[in-house]
Amino acid sequence: GHVQLLPPQNVTLLSKDFAMILTWAPGEGSPPDVTYTVRYERQDRLDKWMKVPHCKNILRTFCNLTCALSNVYIKVRARVKAVWGRFQSQWVKSQFKDYYSDVELAPPVLNLNVKENFIHVGASFPLPICVENLTWKYDLNLWEAGSEDKKKYEGHFRKDTVTINTTALRGNYCFSARALFESTNVKHSEFSQPVCVLLNHKG
Repeated sequence: GHVQLLPPQNVTLLSKDFAMILTWAPGEGSPPDVTYTVRYERQDRLDKWMKVPHCKNILRTFCNLTCALSNVYIKVRARVKAVWGRFQSQWVKSQFKDYYSDVELAPPVLNLNVKENFIHVGASFPLPICVENLTWKYDLNLWEAGSEDKKKYEGHFRKDTVTINTTALRGNYCFSARALFESTNVKHSEFSQPVCVLLNHKG
């Protein structure tokens, strides 16, 4: 009998949490053990579809392309096909995107180091290794718990530590940060969940 393997649907190239990811849904009536293979092409080298070794014959319906891309400034698109036994579907292509303009950020994770009269605040970013050399920054907010009045420390480089003199601070203080990236426009992540510490607590 003739089996027609329907192609994947809703093929989308999107960015989330510093990554560039191709997502799709199984074609209608796909067998449960169908696998998928992904390739991508650059806008400056059309019709040269590059293999993505970690997304060949995979069962999952997404492929993280971030570190497969050789250039974060050039627009790429990806395509995916379904494979089942000797049957293959048509390829389905995504739209074009480039990492530099289209990246969506995730909030950094704050590391607090409380010393006698100072607090040292660092931010770590959940970045894929291949994009660590881009210029990531962060904004830090500090406020007394319950207050709306935030002190802002803006535009620090990813590896910078912000040192705050806490001599005059008494009580419960909270910190939150957002990642920042200046590409074709300035992008921010959401602010991280607040981390609060008791300062100069005479107990």
